Amino acid sequence: MTRTLRATIATVAATAALAVAVPAHAVDTRPFDPEPGAAGAGDPLFPTLGNGGYDVRHYDLSFDFTPVTYDFTGTMKISARATQDLSSFNLDIDSLAVDAVTVDGQDTAWAVSPGSSGQELTVTPEAGLRDHRPFDVTVTYHGNGKTKPIGAPGWRHISDGGFASAAQASRADTFAPVNDTTMDKASWTFHLTAPDGYTAGANGTATGSRPAGPGRTTWDFRLDAPMAPELLGISVARQTVLTGRGPHGVRLRHYVPEDQVATYRPIVERTAGQIAWLEDTLGVRYPFDTYGMQIVRDGYGDALENQTLSLFGPNWFKNAATSPTYTNVMIHELTHQWFGDSVTPTTWQSAWLNEGPAVYYAALWADQQGTASLQEKMKAAYTKLDAVRKTDGPPGLPTALGGFNIYDGAAVVLYALHQQVGQEEFDAIITSWLKKHRHGNADSQDFIDNAVRVTHDDSLRTFLEAWLFGTENPPMPGHPDWA
Repeated sequence: MTRTLRATIATVAATAALAVAVPAHAVDTRPFDPEPGAAGAGDPLFPTLGNGGYDVRHYDLSFDFTPVTYDFTGTMKISARATQDLSSFNLDIDSLAVDAVTVDGQDTAWAVSPGSSGQELTVTPEAGLRDHRPFDVTVTYHGNGKTKPIGAPGWRHISDGGFASAAQASRADTFAPVNDTTMDKASWTFHLTAPDGYTAGANGTATGSRPAGPGRTTWDFRLDAPMAPELLGISVARQTVLTGRGPHGVRLRHYVPEDQVATYRPIVERTAGQIAWLEDTLGVRYPFDTYGMQIVRDGYGDALENQTLSLFGPNWFKNAATSPTYTNVMIHELTHQWFGDSVTPTTWQSAWLNEGPAVYYAALWADQQGTASLQEKMKAAYTKLDAVRKTDGPPGLPTALGGFNIYDGAAVVLYALHQQVGQEEFDAIITSWLKKHRHGNADSQDFIDNAVRVTHDDSLRTFLEAWLFGTENPPMPGHPDWA
């Protein structure tokens, strides 16, 4: 299914490249027979996720939050370009009360209808939109962060009355109207408002703060590198910002509970060295100009690679004073900034490209730190993977997200590739992958093509296809005793 989707995308791109732009002063005589944009981007695992018919270039989110009550108001401004003649188009929302919608400053008809994992906001401009036409959409809305959504919740409630966002894989629409697909990445600006005593955080670079009326402040952020909505990372909490510098001037800014600074300062200060280790290991510089950790007081127990601002629950760090193993999860989420955030899978069917490298390089880090054996971890995962392939699908064709196959199983695929080609060519494949698809989208077939291109070894195509798509484990190179 992934290859078919790639072929469709390539056909659309080629058609667009051949189109002749019509000067603004000329009479447009092209045929105009608009159809509605698709309510779904065709993802193999989430067919109704995202929308077709347009390409978002920029999101500008203003979000005014009241702690404790969790009431909020929002204004989302979207700059986009039509990719077909449109009579209407959709945005993804879930449990947001829409107040008004404009297109290019004009009030526009709109309607909200149920979707399979949320809601569809259908916007119908009076005159339609021509293919390739740029347009601006503004949606004003309000809601409450404790409203039960139709789909899974994206809000993580903190006991101090604040929140943090955990939007993967399709929960950005519980905060704002978006085109919620990995295929449509865009730049972002944020303007987050909260009462005195609370501090807001968001993806990207902090560009300043300003008064927003009596007892309230607005914090502004800018993210120039494109980001998929599922990587949205915003928060409002009683938190302190810790800043620093990483390799070659990377700005570091971390958000930690305001009364736990002494606990978390030595933890977040490890980040600069971890960035340097990954840059050296991957052969590619950190892909953004800012990075940080968002550590919440409570309300969240996992870890998530929100772009430039990874989210962590507090449980990871309970034994920080006696054991350094918490750094493994820090490396895992940091690795995602390259794999998943900069290079984003075209569809969720290729999620192994996110999670496999994150597991693999965290295991390599642990091995080099002397806290765990990479080989023993891969051997145990290899043994388990054979059965998982039959129940949950192979790493490259999972039947759902979140399984062993796309995490440890995918790391086994990378380990097998390393065993097959050796350290030098493995590093060359990874470095080329990250450079070639920087800030773009790519899928499993792209990874296979890149490995063949870099090594000039066409046999790797069959090798990787067996490891990614086969229903049984292939033999592990270099380990004939592994069963």
